[in-house]
Amino acid sequence: MKLDLTAFCSELFAAQELIPRARVIARAVSESIAGSSVNIYTAGSLAGEDVWIPRAWSGEQTVRGSSVPVGAGALAELAAGRETLLFSDRDLSREDYAHLDIRRTLRSLAYLPLLSDADLVGVVEILCFENELTAEETTGLQAPARIAASALSAAHRYESERNDSLASISRLTQLYDLEKSFSSTLEMDELLPIIGDKFREVMECSAVNLWLLRADESLELMHQSGFDPTTPAGSLQKPGEGIPGDVSDNGEAVLTLSPDDPRLGVRSAAKTQGGVSSLIVVAIMDRGALVGVVEAVNKLDGTPFDDDEVFALSSVTETASTALHNASLLMAERKVEILETLVTVSHEITSTLNLERMLQTIVNAPQAVIPYERAAIALEQRGRFKLSAVTGLTQVNADAPDIAPLNGILQWAALAEEIVNVRQHGDEIDSDREETRAKFKQYFTESGMRGFYALPLNDDTGRVGILSLESSDPDFLSVVHIELLQVLASQATVALRNAQMYKEVPFISVLEPVLERKRKFMAMEKRRRSLFLALGCAAAFLLVACPLPLRIDGDAVVAPGRRALVQPELEGVVAKVLVHEGQSVQRGEVLAEMEAWNLRSALAGAQAKLESSMLQMNHALAANDGSEAGVHRVQGDYWKAEVARAQQMLEKTQLRSPIDGVVATPHVENLAGRKLQLGDSFAEIVDTAQATVDLAIDDGDAGLLKVGQNAVVKLNSYPTRTFHGSVVIVSPKAELVQDSPTFYARVAVSNADGAIRTGMEGRGKVRTGWYPSAYVIFRQPFLWIYSKVWYWLGW
Repeated sequence: MKLDLTAFCSELFAAQELIPRARVIARAVSESIAGSSVNIYTAGSLAGEDVWIPRAWSGEQTVRGSSVPVGAGALAELAAGRETLLFSDRDLSREDYAHLDIRRTLRSLAYLPLLSDADLVGVVEILCFENELTAEETTGLQAPARIAASALSAAHRYESERNDSLASISRLTQLYDLEKSFSSTLEMDELLPIIGDKFREVMECSAVNLWLLRADESLELMHQSGFDPTTPAGSLQKPGEGIPGDVSDNGEAVLTLSPDDPRLGVRSAAKTQGGVSSLIVVAIMDRGALVGVVEAVNKLDGTPFDDDEVFALSSVTETASTALHNASLLMAERKVEILETLVTVSHEITSTLNLERMLQTIVNAPQAVIPYERAAIALEQRGRFKLSAVTGLTQVNADAPDIAPLNGILQWAALAEEIVNVRQHGDEIDSDREETRAKFKQYFTESGMRGFYALPLNDDTGRVGILSLESSDPDFLSVVHIELLQVLASQATVALRNAQMYKEVPFISVLEPVLERKRKFMAMEKRRRSLFLALGCAAAFLLVACPLPLRIDGDAVVAPGRRALVQPELEGVVAKVLVHEGQSVQRGEVLAEMEAWNLRSALAGAQAKLESSMLQMNHALAANDGSEAGVHRVQGDYWKAEVARAQQMLEKTQLRSPIDGVVATPHVENLAGRKLQLGDSFAEIVDTAQATVDLAIDDGDAGLLKVGQNAVVKLNSYPTRTFHGSVVIVSPKAELVQDSPTFYARVAVSNADGAIRTGMEGRGKVRTGWYPSAYVIFRQPFLWIYSKVWYWLGW
């Protein structure tokens, strides 16, 4: 059967991909030669070896495996000569077609090379089982073979371009996924595992090592993803000591292709198994500065890395460098925050000699940057340790049920005279001593904590005490936190020792400055000393003889003013609203009218009845009929009362303002048509002519308040305006404000322009009278000293 080239070409080029075209070729050749099977191969390479790759077949499937070596049997002769080959069964041995799985008698075997521009792109293998293939039949397939070669070559190029495009899209998607993954967190401890796992996924290798630059320019292995027995976690390298050190020194990427590379010899020398056979080392740069080094170790398929993979690793490190930079900024910010807290705590504990205040600062202030749940300090007193401060407690009862276990464990830890760091993960307690594990197993069960850290407070003179921190998270302390605690412990030790010494000699800090100033004063020349004495006497005279007004102040809040609700006296529908929101109204002014058709009708009917009764009474009087006139007079009085009642009911349909003020109901004009029941509110009228301001006065100044005293108020809403008024009420009872008793002075302030509104805040002062200057200036310290003396002596 002769092959129809037109139909063949049409069907062949209708398919674009390699395998569909190979199937068309195989089927067309098989149909043109009766009783044959056809295999189509294309040239390719697997694991660095040239092979024939079966793409399609027609008839029986006879090819063994997924590839055939180029030098196998008769195919080797075709690859060498690139000419059509025809073999009969007499010319063939089984070794010539060993790659075929044939269970029938083979009569002929032919090979047609598929050449495109002198390149051997494939081969057509024809197996005849019934008739012997002739040379004329193979010659007739030359033209289809040339067309098939061009078609397969074009399909191969199409698939290569498509695969390159898909690879580019895959790489872009992968880079986007990397950037999204790296941007998912700013925590360095969480970011490093993400980077390591993603790098290992991209590079398809057995391990990825992430080295980060330290302050001394050495590299530390911060994270290892996968398994690399030649480099344990936490390893350090200096420039020039290894491949990562060399890359950190010069910034040039390193690619090793063979395990025989001398640079890998030292690294893998100690390992009999699991050494490094192929390695990529790339520097991680951020804005031209070295951040660290990343290593990709051993491809999973056993092949060596190549330059494309070096480029791929270099590309993804650019994304990782940005994420590492952001994470390092967060770490730096936290370090700054920790240092600021340390400075604040140091300032607090060194600026006072009050032992109780110092203890509270030490156990509470560091909690802003150290995630502990409870801290405690036990101070050494005459050879014993006393629990002196606990986080969140102002008074410590060592025998309390929730404090007693802590007191016991601190007494035990104080005997160790070294840092105690015990953690519990699951049921396992991290400690070398069985005694410690047993003691903390009970303590952790009672307290609910899982992490305990205690460090002694020692100085040159001996033990001051012990500081402990606890948390339900066993890993609540990082290296930075521990460094902070060590610095804090040193400062706290000195401060506590000074406070204890000061407590033993309480007046030394007062007497020494006084004596020092006295010595300096007596060392002055006489004239200068006399001048200072004269100035002192003049200042004392002014303080005693010159009066000053005494004012007491406090926070001011505008209290709600007088208000009234406008309510209907009977049920009905609002027919007309005569005012709008914010309009000033007078007392008795009509605000709205309700529908009153029935009331007006009743009024008109009553008036008509009244006029009729009066007219009939007049007619009876004209006729001198006194009894009839009396009856109509009584009826007239009744209808007169009905008219008055109807007029009164009609007046109730007008809603009037009960006070002078301003309409405060929003959108009151939209209430027209609304039905009002008894008790419903139509509008709210607020009296703004007078405002009331409540001044919060401390308990110590409340005794100076009196009704009628003048006051001034400065509101935040009007910073350049002062409002004057007078005290009208002094609260007879104090209220607790932030655990401090506070009295209120109610000040009446004129508000003619309505500027003052309910809820405004500010500051107010009450003038209590004139007093000597010394009393006004030194009143607070004088009262404090007086209360202390009275507390000590009493009378």
